[in-house]
Amino acid sequence: MQADDIQSIAIVGAGLMGHGIAQEFALAGYDVCLQDTTEEKLRQALHQIQGNLQRMASIGLVDPDEIERTLVRIRPVTGIQEAAAGTDLIIEAVYEDLSLKQRIFYDLDRCCPERTILASNSSTLVPSLLASATCRPDRVLVSHYFNPPYLVPLVEIVRGPATSDAAVAAVYNLLRHIGKHPVIVEKEVPGFIANRLQAALAREALSIVQKGIASPQDVDIAIKDGFGRRLAVAGLFELFDLAGWDLILAASRSLLPDLDTSAEISPLAREKVERGELGVKTGKGFYGWTPESIEALQMRILQALSQLNRWP
Repeated sequence: MQADDIQSIAIVGAGLMGHGIAQEFALAGYDVCLQDTTEEKLRQALHQIQGNLQRMASIGLVDPDEIERTLVRIRPVTGIQEAAAGTDLIIEAVYEDLSLKQRIFYDLDRCCPERTILASNSSTLVPSLLASATCRPDRVLVSHYFNPPYLVPLVEIVRGPATSDAAVAAVYNLLRHIGKHPVIVEKEVPGFIANRLQAALAREALSIVQKGIASPQDVDIAIKDGFGRRLAVAGLFELFDLAGWDLILAASRSLLPDLDTSAEISPLAREKVERGELGVKTGKGFYGWTPESIEALQMRILQALSQLNRWP
């Protein structure tokens, strides 16, 4: 299957990521079937999509006339079989639970056409675990989006040992066609590329706070107003090439032995969870949250990402 052969797309799971993925394909002109288990979940998803599009229109990222046309392209359904019928590409975006995802892949494999590519938006599970529930391991892969999927251009395409070059190329070219910046993870590993890097940063950030070196707020400022600004426009290897690897090597000799290398979950993070301080969802994490501060943060992220998306 070629990218041009993918005309009908289904998204299984209409939650945080699923509705955003459906929105992006529909905005690009594709007919999208959005599946979830209840009419209420689908109603909420369509309401969120409409709100997303209206906010994007308010800052010039979407033509207001496109909002209704985009919504019309999304067909909500509650049945797996109805979602899978005649579909060229299915992206699963349900809760990160292996047994649940395997059951879905088992069902999809038996009710979708032989040509259909089955992809998962999993952020941690490798594709071979999902392919094992199907009779088409050559057409199973991970397409890992980042939140919000309609504003963050990266998608990690993760191939399993049996995934065909044709399936990888079809999804890669399709994503490029709608304006995404896909990367190919040639060897399946937990966390793929971005989450492995993010986990290493989070481990050291939590360690710095745990040891009393700096506050969470100052760690965030150091990231946002320091190297984070450069990383928005140039990658790590580009920046280190610019600095010179002799300097990087010299700095590493003294720094690396002092970095956190623990394989255990951060005690600080565990304590937060035990106290119910989960962040935005409970009103308190390392920050206190109100509806107003949550909205302000979401708008700040939206506006910044919209500016970045205007760059070449």
